[in-house]
Amino acid sequence: MLTTAQALLKRKSVRAFLDKPVVRELVEQILEHAKYAPSGTNTQPWQVVVVSGATKQKLDNALIQAFRDGKAKSMDYKYYPEELTPDMKKRRLACGLQMFQTLDIKRVDTEKRLAQWELNYSAFGAPIAMYVFMPKIVEKGSFLDCGMFIQSIALMATSLGLSTCIQAALAEHAGIARDNLGMSDDMLLVCGIALGYEDISAVVNSYKTTREKLVNFVQFLD
Repeated sequence: MLTTAQALLKRKSVRAFLDKPVVRELVEQILEHAKYAPSGTNTQPWQVVVVSGATKQKLDNALIQAFRDGKAKSMDYKYYPEELTPDMKKRRLACGLQMFQTLDIKRVDTEKRLAQWELNYSAFGAPIAMYVFMPKIVEKGSFLDCGMFIQSIALMATSLGLSTCIQAALAEHAGIARDNLGMSDDMLLVCGIALGYEDISAVVNSYKTTREKLVNFVQFLD
């Protein structure tokens, strides 16, 4: 098993997975550890639905069809601000450019870009997708709690030799997800998490985004 430091450096968003099942015991081990993530006054606001097999395929198909039909997105919350800061915008553009350059997909090739984006809605073919919910009554602090829980899932998976992709795209049609997963309307869909074994031969997995140097975001005050 990797150390925490090793898992932090190794973790990345994986967008192509092997056709290899993940045994339930491993999924339970990941969640048994991730549940120790901190939360304000120990509220533990998260709820997780783990899908695979026919249930995942049915939901994948519904989300893909919504994408193909151009159905309006209906997330339960606003992920991005109306306007990003210049630094955030620069990093966001670089992220997308890096992926499309790796795949040799040109800006003008709309068909290939759409085909690549559509893969989001099948959790990139991962054998398992986790859907993370919270009660709709939550405030911003619970999003902080849930983020730490999600990161804990990703790090634990990495330490066990599995890979993840944390996906806001899987929450773009929250109503469809709730209907397929039997969740009530008072539950807010935060995101989905693709989980499986990385296909290291896939070109899309050959790049990793960069991170800023400490000097660009840290101040030490004595």
